[in-house]
Amino acid sequence: MQRSVLVPLIVASAFFMENADSALVAVALPAIAQSIGENPVALKLALTSYLVSVAIFIPLSGWLTDRIGAQTVFRLAMLVFIGGSLLCAASNSLLGFVGARFLQGIGGAMMVPVGRLIVLRSVPKTELVRALTFLTIPGMMGPMVGPLVGGFLTTYVDWRWIFFVNVPFTLLGLVLATMYIENVRDEEIPPLDVFGFLLVGTGLALLMLGLATGGRFLLSPQGSIGCIVAGCLAIAVYVWHARRTPTPVMKLSLLRIHTFRASVLGGLMFRIGVGATPFLLPLMLQIGFDLSAFESGVITFAGAIGAILSRAFTSRIFRRHGFKTVLVLSGIGGALFIAVTGFFTPHTPHWFISLTLMVGGLLRSVQFAGLFAVGYADVSNKDMSYATTLSSVSQQLALSLGVAIGGTLLQLTLNWHGHAVAAPGDFWPAFVGVGLISAGAVLCAVFLPPDAGSEVSGHRRPDDGGQTTEDGGRNTKSS
Repeated sequence: MQRSVLVPLIVASAFFMENADSALVAVALPAIAQSIGENPVALKLALTSYLVSVAIFIPLSGWLTDRIGAQTVFRLAMLVFIGGSLLCAASNSLLGFVGARFLQGIGGAMMVPVGRLIVLRSVPKTELVRALTFLTIPGMMGPMVGPLVGGFLTTYVDWRWIFFVNVPFTLLGLVLATMYIENVRDEEIPPLDVFGFLLVGTGLALLMLGLATGGRFLLSPQGSIGCIVAGCLAIAVYVWHARRTPTPVMKLSLLRIHTFRASVLGGLMFRIGVGATPFLLPLMLQIGFDLSAFESGVITFAGAIGAILSRAFTSRIFRRHGFKTVLVLSGIGGALFIAVTGFFTPHTPHWFISLTLMVGGLLRSVQFAGLFAVGYADVSNKDMSYATTLSSVSQQLALSLGVAIGGTLLQLTLNWHGHAVAAPGDFWPAFVGVGLISAGAVLCAVFLPPDAGSEVSGHRRPDDGGQTTEDGGRNTKSS
């Protein structure tokens, strides 16, 4: 099997594990909340703690990879991730569950970006879109299988069993990584930006803690506001620090690259809506519509089917129409389908909900594939590690913001209506709100040049006579 196929599939085993875990937890949130005696909205802390942990430790993962090797870090990450999973299964309180999810996030912080970096360094740019297809299909199977398995185990067994699902995939990933992934490291390693790492970690942790608690869970209103202010100050100091440090933990100067900037900023906005949906949708279906966790899982896994279907034609539509056009159209459609989700009612046919989620999942998958590929089109190999770090941090921050913003909008609606328990009509403001934020990604795509990322997509430039070849390259006519 070709290396451009084999390596992405190995890395995808880790992606599958993490994506399945997120889907498993999302569908089980109401049951977990009831078991530990907490308000379901409070469980957004468990989601955000995981995502913030990932965002904090991603910058460290790139440095560790260069220092001790990609294979070593990748295997260590899977072990830490599974350790956090087992602690989640043993949790009996909100604080314990949040702490266990934070530990899981440390493993995820090293596992996913390091795996992505392995692929980027192993595959030529002309084969990048093809490699990403092999990488993301197994990863997309996680959200597809997760709601079904999580819903079944939560309804008919016990929610704690959802955290044991990771064990066999961890063992498989460890064996394959040991056999086939080289322990590549960088011979010239810059010193770790310890001060920058502490600023980024402290800033993100305080900011998201303040947003996620909202003065209701674990912290007082004054405490939440204080965390938000302190977090913003720490991040601002890091921006100042990064401009004066030769080897910052996150290289913000890469945002000067037009395609990379559009990918990071557009992805951040779009992922806010995507991050909120796995939190809001199971709550709406189980608490608002009074469905079981399994019924909820059967409905929501349709979104993953759409993502799988999109892989059959993603490369071709980018090659034919280019990144700019496809990103604009998929961004508009994806944001619209996020907002529409909030207008489902208990009387909406389940097949129609599933169909809507499937189309939305297809559009989101196309958007993500385009944002990822165009983002690295103009990044040099020496900056690939920095670019992967910055992009991965922004992704996790966006998902965490989505949960925090979606939960806050839902809580504000509950307060406005005077409801202690969410009713079906309480969810649409949250879905519309995060959908509008996601639509902001279109603004980043609109200002891309028509030939943006043509080396990766294989799209014919409008200002020359290049012909697109089957492998995505271009033959230039001689004058």
